[in-house]
Amino acid sequence: MSGSAQTTRRSFFGLAGGVALLCTIGGEEIDVSAPGGLERADAAAARINKPRARAAQGLPQLQPQPGGIRREYWVQAEPARWAITPRGQDEWHGRATGGRNVFTAFVYRGMTPGFAGHLVDHPTIPGPLLQAEVGDVLVVHFRNADTKQGVTMHPHGVKYNPEYDGAYMGEFTRDGGFVAPGESFTYQWECTPDSVGAWPYHDHGPNHTLNSFRGLFGAIVVRPKGEKKPDRVFNLFAHQLSPPVTRLERNFHCFNGRAYAGNTPTLRARPGEDVELNVFGQDNNFHTFHIHGHRWKDAAGAFTDNPGFGANECVRARFVEDNPGRWLYHCHVFSHQDVGMAGWYLVE
Repeated sequence: MSGSAQTTRRSFFGLAGGVALLCTIGGEEIDVSAPGGLERADAAAARINKPRARAAQGLPQLQPQPGGIRREYWVQAEPARWAITPRGQDEWHGRATGGRNVFTAFVYRGMTPGFAGHLVDHPTIPGPLLQAEVGDVLVVHFRNADTKQGVTMHPHGVKYNPEYDGAYMGEFTRDGGFVAPGESFTYQWECTPDSVGAWPYHDHGPNHTLNSFRGLFGAIVVRPKGEKKPDRVFNLFAHQLSPPVTRLERNFHCFNGRAYAGNTPTLRARPGEDVELNVFGQDNNFHTFHIHGHRWKDAAGAFTDNPGFGANECVRARFVEDNPGRWLYHCHVFSHQDVGMAGWYLVE
């Protein structure tokens, strides 16, 4: 999916119009922003059947390294009605957000073993957090519930063979690269020493760009063996929900599927706590991440308070909390923060 070169004042400030969103699905380039484009994209994806190239029978069960374990998760992809501004207020500026704000998202839902039921009562964006340590194998039992098209789970940061890539590749697709509606597949991903960090996972099926924009993404966090976990861990995805994707009248720049302070996640910590924030880019845009009143060291050891990142990149902020108060966090791209990409950090 890509944006056109034409930019208007209206599109620059994050409002509807002015930018085409293009997807290539099944060999067809579709302008999702055109009338009926969203429906044509879904219809094109629904027409794609599982390719003939299949994985070998009896995929190996990967074993953890000494001291590691097999960490199992059950995850389901499903549609969900999603409110972008459920409280209808922008608490930062003290105003009503107004207008329609509900659309049909695609979400990853955490499930109980055997897909017996949902782990939580309500859908979430992002999907369930997958956690592991070096030496572990992440075992993700994945089911496509009712998306009406092939979807997958594709990970970053971990080690896998082609069977567990979770990527649609036309006639070269392996089993895990196309999970049809009603089908399931078990991915196995190794957590090696170079997997330490925070990484995204997302759909990589035939319609992966549009479905990732709709909400099919989540986080993987891999830590060194036996490392003490922070007292507080927050995972935030910076992403855009635009009219071509939502069919709403306006554009929203979001953290975790919500827009404007009071709707976006309110983060809470106490003085003296070890705090970690993992912030991911999950759209076509350049973002930054800023917390008022706080600084931390980047990977090179230099202090920062507004690092930049792009699509499917992650920046990590980690510090010992020492500054009580109500603080803003936000993207410092002004046209993003002013249409929703901001929230509260409360140190109490």
